[in-house]
Amino acid sequence: MTAIAVLITFVASFALGSVPWGLIISRVFYHTDIRAHGSGNIGTTNAMRTMGKKAGVAVFLLDFGKGVLSGLIGIACAHFLLPDNAAVSRDALLAFAMAGCVWGHIFSPWLNFHGGKGIAVAIGALYVTFGFVPASVELFVIFAILVLATRYVSLGSVAAAAACPFIAAFLYWGDWLTILLYLAAASTVVWAHRGNIKRLLDGTERRIGDPKEE
Repeated sequence: MTAIAVLITFVASFALGSVPWGLIISRVFYHTDIRAHGSGNIGTTNAMRTMGKKAGVAVFLLDFGKGVLSGLIGIACAHFLLPDNAAVSRDALLAFAMAGCVWGHIFSPWLNFHGGKGIAVAIGALYVTFGFVPASVELFVIFAILVLATRYVSLGSVAAAAACPFIAAFLYWGDWLTILLYLAAASTVVWAHRGNIKRLLDGTERRIGDPKEE
């Protein structure tokens, strides 16, 4: 039953994470392909820059919702499928849900295993898996403050992802599988921002409020 619980949690969360809401919204409501504009990314920042604030908010909420639902899938599987004497802890099962959703979003099979950068879905999942206070530290204390201070969304995103394994280690010390899963998911998010990191180092990364590229 343990293997079944892990498999169902991961596969369901991956499938949920793979839904490319940014692309869907751009095609259904704006009759265009978001990947052909701006950075080409399907996430919140590019949606806001290329389609406007309403589209950006919609993409964020839908991606955030994917993360929340993946965490709830993990809770349901832990409650109904995970045996009391399972080799995998409940926290590890929730970490599988978070990682599955993040990887589904970044490596969406609907987009030839390309996708977004994983921040919105990750934070949504963390509100279920970490809990309200640790997830709020990620969203408000790290991400939001850095974005407000620097106007670099990417800097806040990378910092929040980098902090995730340390928060996981604090919360789950001794549960090494759980910590490793958060480390792997966070590392993938940082990897997805590799282009942004290079532009930050080169001083060419765009800030919030910069004029649109022609």
